[in-house]
Amino acid sequence: MKSPMKAYVMGIDFGSTTAKTVILDRQGRIVASSVSHKGSVSDEGAKASIAEALAQAGITEADIARAVSTGYGRRMLDIADKSYTEITCHARGAVAMVPDARLVIDIGGQDSKVISVDANGMVSQFAMNDRCAAGTGKFLEALARAVQVPLETMGPMALEARDNLVISSMCATFAETEVIALLAEGKSKPEVLGAVHASIASRTVGLVARVGKREPIVMTGGVAKNVAAVHYIETALGVKLCIPASPQIAGAYGAALIALDEIGVQSPQPDEDERVDGAIAEARACGTPACKTPPQTVPLLGPLRISP
Repeated sequence: MKSPMKAYVMGIDFGSTTAKTVILDRQGRIVASSVSHKGSVSDEGAKASIAEALAQAGITEADIARAVSTGYGRRMLDIADKSYTEITCHARGAVAMVPDARLVIDIGGQDSKVISVDANGMVSQFAMNDRCAAGTGKFLEALARAVQVPLETMGPMALEARDNLVISSMCATFAETEVIALLAEGKSKPEVLGAVHASIASRTVGLVARVGKREPIVMTGGVAKNVAAVHYIETALGVKLCIPASPQIAGAYGAALIALDEIGVQSPQPDEDERVDGAIAEARACGTPACKTPPQTVPLLGPLRISP
């Protein structure tokens, strides 16, 4: 156990493709944040993200009063005093970034999730798709390779599309085959990429429908930095999305805020996150191939309190 008298807390989001770290001071101000890309659930990436954040803050691990982890690899980090689910931490971070948020859309490297948050900052239910790369950052990476364009130029190029093509498969492998076929037919790269982003929007709208559309809607995760993904989702939903300045760090920010609570007077109730953890495990249980199974919607038996 780290000493609660120290000046800083840390949140680490050990994700499927990136590791994110946020350091807060005791007033809840972000003093450092870092995003590291080192491959799938990479211990090296997590260590690099933590080291970079510490260097930015000009402190060492010895100055951290408490660390909380989240994400796919949250239980792999020795530095963490406790771990919480990504649902708990993304909701907490998104509400802190956009206090009026009522719906959180998070599209990361390996999964997509939509979280409903009520007026009291409580998570009522969530829907997720994490059993294949459908509509995620991995999906975009695979199709960027198929179209032979850099990932960072996919979004701007997709916005140049003038024709409405259709990618019918949401399986990354089959969608890649469709993309190659469309290019072989002479379709332009912008049109093909427009279809790719439209398919992501369609999948996202399906998740929103399962939870219930509520506004304002905040979008977090790496895909929130893709201008075409944001545009197509906004068009499909018919609403403007709130995009935080640093959408990738929402989970780590939420984890850091929970760490701050735990050294103060507002300590989260452990059973609330355990209940969400159980719901996530149930949603991830899969007896059939992911591409043949609809995204899972999980209503909570009782509300999960997320402090504003």
